[in-house]
Amino acid sequence: MKKELIIYFSRAGENYGVGYIEKGNTEIIAEFIKEITGADIFKVEPLNPYSKDYATCIEEAKVRTQTHNAPIKANIKDISQYETIYIGSPIYWGGMPEELFTALKELDFNGKTIRPFVTHEGSGLSGVPRQLNEICTGAKILDGLAIQGKDAKTSKQKVENWI
Repeated sequence: MKKELIIYFSRAGENYGVGYIEKGNTEIIAEFIKEITGADIFKVEPLNPYSKDYATCIEEAKVRTQTHNAPIKANIKDISQYETIYIGSPIYWGGMPEELFTALKELDFNGKTIRPFVTHEGSGLSGVPRQLNEICTGAKILDGLAIQGKDAKTSKQKVENWI
């Protein structure tokens, strides 16, 4: 049986177009994927959490994106047992949060299939497919799924159709 893994970043707190949420929109989608596929799951968590305040958070994200400085609490050590990897991200400044780059940059993606998914408020997949092509050398990147954050809680059927 083919093993699957979900690697994602998500943030709770004040989100654009949604308000204050206890669970991040991307985490909701990641949990739907886990429920549907039975995949293993890994949440990328920043060593220095983002502010719960949206305006402050986007400025913090801008700095991390510009400086490429985004340490994480724990790294994924080995993905060799997985054939398909779902990579989930909110859209920050036109692409993935820098923490995902930190998590992915040391992994061996040769022969893997990548299925990207994002949550957004109008930008769709944005630069994520290009970014994944650059960082996931040797992987096959399939078409991604983009869900507006305000629709995350009610998108299980859309996720199921995509899978």
